[in-house]
Amino acid sequence: MDTQEPKKTEAEMPRVDSTLKEEQLPTQRIKPLYRVTQVVWYILGLIEILLVLRFFLKLFGANPQAGFTQFIYVITQIFAGPFLLVFRVSSAEGSVFEWSTLLAMAVYFLVAWLIVKALIMSKPVSTKEANKKLPEQG
Repeated sequence: MDTQEPKKTEAEMPRVDSTLKEEQLPTQRIKPLYRVTQVVWYILGLIEILLVLRFFLKLFGANPQAGFTQFIYVITQIFAGPFLLVFRVSSAEGSVFEWSTLLAMAVYFLVAWLIVKALIMSKPVSTKEANKKLPEQG
């Protein structure tokens, strides 16, 4: 007599299809956002370089009749102009320490930083990312 043990069959787990689907962010919107932030930083870099040149030309008493010096002063006048009367100019023996130019550089940096932050905040956020980062903000 063959005695076979009854086969033990494990109950299979029922298959459940997930009702949640992974969110997909539209990448077409993220790429231009990245490019715009690059453009903002590039423009800021150009403005800052011109203002630094202005600052050092004034500081070292560059000849205002020289073509390059005139060019830098004319180009940077639009950027430094609104700040020129904020502080007194410190001068000694032909050298001018233009505090206003330093203020202009700081203000333009802050404005660019705020623009980039605003652009980043406008980026679409997935529910998963929001759920992860929202408690960290509190």
